[in-house]
Amino acid sequence: MTAGPARVPDDPDSTKATPGGGPSMVKGRPDGDRPPAPARGAGWILACVVTVQFLVSLDLSLVNVALPAVQDDLRLSASTLNWVVVAYVIVNGGFLLAGGRTGDLLGRRRVLAAGLALFALASVTGGLASSGWLLVAARALQGLGAAAASPVALALVTAHFPEGAARARALGLWAASTVAGGAVGVVASGILTETFGWRAVMLVNVPIATFGLLTAARLPGGRERRGVRPDVLGPLLATAGMSLLVLGVSVAGSEGWTAPLTLGPLAAGAGMLGVFLLVERRVADPLVRLGLFAHRAVLGANVFGFLITAGQLASFYFVSLHMQRVLGYDALSTGLAFLPFCLGSVAGMIVATRTLVRAGPRAILVAGGLTGALGMAWFGLGGPGGTFWTDVLGPSLVASVGIGASFVAMGSAATGGVPAEDAGMVSGLLNSFRLVGGAFGLAVLGTLATTVTGREADPSSTAAASAGFSAGLLAAACLLALGALFCLVIPKHRPADVSERH
Repeated sequence: MTAGPARVPDDPDSTKATPGGGPSMVKGRPDGDRPPAPARGAGWILACVVTVQFLVSLDLSLVNVALPAVQDDLRLSASTLNWVVVAYVIVNGGFLLAGGRTGDLLGRRRVLAAGLALFALASVTGGLASSGWLLVAARALQGLGAAAASPVALALVTAHFPEGAARARALGLWAASTVAGGAVGVVASGILTETFGWRAVMLVNVPIATFGLLTAARLPGGRERRGVRPDVLGPLLATAGMSLLVLGVSVAGSEGWTAPLTLGPLAAGAGMLGVFLLVERRVADPLVRLGLFAHRAVLGANVFGFLITAGQLASFYFVSLHMQRVLGYDALSTGLAFLPFCLGSVAGMIVATRTLVRAGPRAILVAGGLTGALGMAWFGLGGPGGTFWTDVLGPSLVASVGIGASFVAMGSAATGGVPAEDAGMVSGLLNSFRLVGGAFGLAVLGTLATTVTGREADPSSTAAASAGFSAGLLAAACLLALGALFCLVIPKHRPADVSERH
């Protein structure tokens, strides 16, 4: 590091070593080298990472409470209203892998700035939309912008912070912005809708994206990778396959798992991803190095990411409905009731950040995942006649502490030992697993809840609705517990690692 301006190298070729001195994941990488300590410009990198990840997570949940108001104002059918959510998920999930790798090859600052600019433009379009399909198109463009920006944000952490305390702190901020964004989205959605109307839910993204662009402008520019033969077919297959897979899972909740609109996209998406795997084995510079999955930490983190997001997004949905339909809360009260979850998440992240170097990601993922599962199961025990203290506050604090801690460790496990020039690759991979997991959880657990409600003596009663929500929440707890136990495949943390990384 030089004593010049506060800038950090962003050239994908500038850091060839494997962070932390561990075995290289890419053939030919030197094994003993370590990246330099973060430069003075690391503050701008962290500001950018936090802003981008908060914005993307916020928007995943921000629109949910506002949907009834959107439907009334634009006179949308139920199917069109569903596309307001699904369009974002499909496009975002389809382009995440390509977005992360594009940042590796073309320079992270330009890809991130392009994604944020597109996100801001789409938010303005959505906020001014006069028809349902214009709003759906705006949501799709938001998904595309997020697919470019989100994997680059995590890649910046991997590329510029060495493993150990520095990366643990950076991952703590990344995780905090991820979980807080989702929780604040539920809170803000109710407040904005009640106070200013549903259009504010779209327009509030604009100042956040603008601030993100300002921080991105302070990032180092980097340069394109030289001597690389781009993998053209891989991104096309991955994007089409992921989009079709997310589409099939997303419509399953409304159409059923055996409907042609579900099975067709699922089969086509699986087929394209199968061809994608064959292509990636042959190209010189693939979109995804399949050898990554031979590393148990990467495998465990991605499976955990799939399962925790499947359970968490579905749980937010069920708990929100439980508070409104069973406990009788209005939209504003429902949003405010999620504040304890935000605070608990921060507490869990602080604990994980301070213990990650000493305990290792495996221990935190298992303990945090099981704690989160316990809180979700507690949510599932609620019913008619419950109170805020027993049905909301208690389970919120337990679940949030576990989930907050898990997100810090998940990012560490997924990116540990990854060369800086492949940071976007692993970031896009983790975000893809999480996004598909969220769509899967909403579709599968939503179908389960609807089925249980329909079997009650009076399906329209509050008790029937509560039974469905409880079933969905208990299933979400099982998914998270399964993810925590799967993390036992991650190698045990060696105490010697601590001394090596300081």
